[in-house]
Formats: sequence, structure tokens, C-alpha cells
Amino acid sequence: MWIASDWQEFEVLDCSGGEKLERWGDYFLVRPDPQVIWSTPRHNPKWKTRDASYSRSSSGGGAWNKNRLPERWTVGYKDLTFNIKPMNFKHTGLFPEQAANWDWAMEKIRSAGRPVSVLNLFAYTGGATVACLKAGASVCHVDAAKGMVAWAKENAQSSGVLDRPVRWIVDDCGQFVAREIRRGHKYDAIIMDPPSYGRGPGGEVWKLEENLWGFVELCSQVLSDTPLFVIINSYTTGLSPSVLTYVCESIFTRKFGGRSHSEELGLPVKDTGLVLPCGATCRWSTER
Repeated sequence: MWIASDWQEFEVLDCSGGEKLERWGDYFLVRPDPQVIWSTPRHNPKWKTRDASYSRSSSGGGAWNKNRLPERWTVGYKDLTFNIKPMNFKHTGLFPEQAANWDWAMEKIRSAGRPVSVLNLFAYTGGATVACLKAGASVCHVDAAKGMVAWAKENAQSSGVLDRPVRWIVDDCGQFVAREIRRGHKYDAIIMDPPSYGRGPGGEVWKLEENLWGFVELCSQVLSDTPLFVIINSYTTGLSPSVLTYVCESIFTRKFGGRSHSEELGLPVKDTGLVLPCGATCRWSTER
């Protein structure tokens, strides 16, 4: 498991009964987590004195009880700064477990000894974009949601990298990649965080299990002749990390060489000393 253990301004304090207790900077949140199937005693007093909690509705969706929570605030990870805002569907605009991938990508970029161009697909609020820019890469950030791209720009501004070489693209990721292939544009690295389920601009249904293979094959056509790495994230329950390895070995390793390695991502739980699983990642790289 790849564990994001270097956070100072974020931590999971405890998790029980389908929920997790977290500290985001100065604020304590309780949010649902489907991985938390155990019900252990809740000794931490912050369970009761939290600043906000998200409760699911029996009719679908849910709502925040914000109590003493501001509309937004920031948390830092090393030399990066992110803007946090409570959103619908329990999210805050940041997935802290991805810090394990940010560190790995930044090390790859800094040790490459050459300019590196990164394509970040389904790029959300730009955690990976900001990390790669900070490491010295140029980045093309693509997300279909205009608001998420605007939020990513805010994170780039807060992290002091908004003036770095970056393209902000609001577009369907599949359609954008297809156009990049026709244009002959190439990238040295690709990061993707495709959703488990979604709909395209024409109402097309996206299901990760059915569409990931074709999408990854498409993306392989925009890698440069000297690619550096690919990161594929999956939060689809039941899709094992080894499935991602098989996909990357079949597509990238056969075409470019290199190797793939997949693991679960995890966050340490302070009160128990255990690790909360948080999805799967595959890293493919041409450098051993």
C-alpha cells in the first residue's frame, strides 16, 4: 500500500460506523466513507465537537451541518497550498491520499534531467497539476467542469505556480485526447483519474469497467517517443489494483517497455495506528 503519511495540516483521527473523523487544518469534519464497515468505540471527543458533518439522505444525496465552518479555508502539503470548500456529495475539493502520487510524480519530473510535459485528465481541482508545475513540468489540465478548472487555478495561485507553463482546458477528456492525436501533440507523462460512472457531452454513458481499456489505448497515442510515466487512479469499488497493472502492462509496457506497479492508496489513522484504504493506483514508468 502507498500511504500518504507526510501531511501536517490534514489527518484522519478515527473511523467507525461508516464515517471518518478528519482534521483539515484548524477544522474537524465527519464524513461518510463506504470502506469503513467496522463499528469500533468512538473515544475521540472530536466526534461530538466536530465543526461540521455530512449526513446522507434516505432519498439520495445529503447535506452538510456546517456548525462553525467557514465557506473556504486552506491546507498545506509541504510547499503546496490548497483551497478547501465543502461541496455536495461530501467532498472538500481534495483527496489527501493522492499526496503519495504527487510525491512520486514530482520525484520523476525532477530527476528526469529534461523538460517534461504532463497531461492531467479528469484533473478535478488540480492537486496533481499543482504538484507537477511545482516540480518544473509543463502541464495541460483537462476537466469537463468549468468550476473545477477555476478551482484548480485558485490552487495554482495559492501554491505560487500560476505563472508556470500550464494550459487550462474545459472539455470532455476523450474528445480532447482524440483532437490532440489529430493535431500531433505529444506528452511525456499522463495522469488520469477517471470516474466510476458519468455521462459525456452527448449523453454517452461512461462506466469505468467498460470504457477504461479503450480510453487508455487512446491515451497511449499521445505519449511522446520518450515517455516518462503514467498514473491511473481508480475509486471504483471492487476493481482490484492488479486489473490496472494488467491494463498498463498490455498497453504501455508492450509499446514502450518499462514496468507497471499497482497498489492501494491509504491514509494513516491516528487513534488506531491502522491505515484507511482509499482506492487504487497504477504507476507505469520507463525508468526503473
